Amino acid sequence: MATGTNLRTYFEGTWHEGDVPVMKAADHGAWLGTTVFDGARFVDGMAPDLDRHLARVNRSAEALMIKPTVSVDEMLEIVWEGLSLYPKDAAVYVRPMYWGIEGGYLGILPDQSATGFAVSLEEIPMAAPDAAVTLTTTRFRRPVLEDAVVNAKAGCLYPNNARMLAEARSKGYGNALVADALGNVAETASANVFMVRDGEVFTPIPNGTFLSGITRARHIENLRADGVTVHESVLSFDDFREADEVFLSGNLNKVTPVTEFDGTMYQQGRMARRARELYWDWALSL
Repeated sequence: MATGTNLRTYFEGTWHEGDVPVMKAADHGAWLGTTVFDGARFVDGMAPDLDRHLARVNRSAEALMIKPTVSVDEMLEIVWEGLSLYPKDAAVYVRPMYWGIEGGYLGILPDQSATGFAVSLEEIPMAAPDAAVTLTTTRFRRPVLEDAVVNAKAGCLYPNNARMLAEARSKGYGNALVADALGNVAETASANVFMVRDGEVFTPIPNGTFLSGITRARHIENLRADGVTVHESVLSFDDFREADEVFLSGNLNKVTPVTEFDGTMYQQGRMARRARELYWDWALSL
């Protein structure tokens, strides 16, 4: 990715300075796309839900039929060793990853006897609290499990997200609100999505077409504990046009308010601010 600064790479048992090459041209991951990753955040000395992100990268590897080779406890030790090299007030993106190395049957099935593993750390600032985004629709949709490995955080899924973002940007918007195969709202091209109506929060119900994010789950838990009614339900684009407020949920920036959806304007609302406050209050309480 190399979108940040001050990069460090864990590979073959040790930490290296910089963005170190880790994959060979004939590796199964380079040739046939068997790559998975996850993303966690280190902010002000905290790494909220780090263990959940590390557990998910192992599940993602299994979904792509490559063998995870590092336990969550081992990864925790590796990641914290790397994070100790950064200032406590640094904002660091934590990216563990696996890829297939050897090909199995017909070269297409990955051979589980060899799996690549690395961790990439890079400083990427958190977005400003008043940062916001605009949304539009896209002709591209989220696939279902029969079409793609949607139960993994897999690199091979992201070209489709890139098409969504490219279309949105060509229309003058910052992101795309994306439908599932049935035409219901699934998420955006880069994050889960919430809407607010009459003081209650709604978010698309996980239906196997998108990853129900770790940060998404944390927001739902925090808001419910704060007395907010949160619905996981089938939502249409018209539901979002009739919403009082919309915001995104993702690991990179945690909460991002939406100010427009295809001409429907929103204020940066109270619920997004409250979700952000509750998230950081929870993180500080650990």
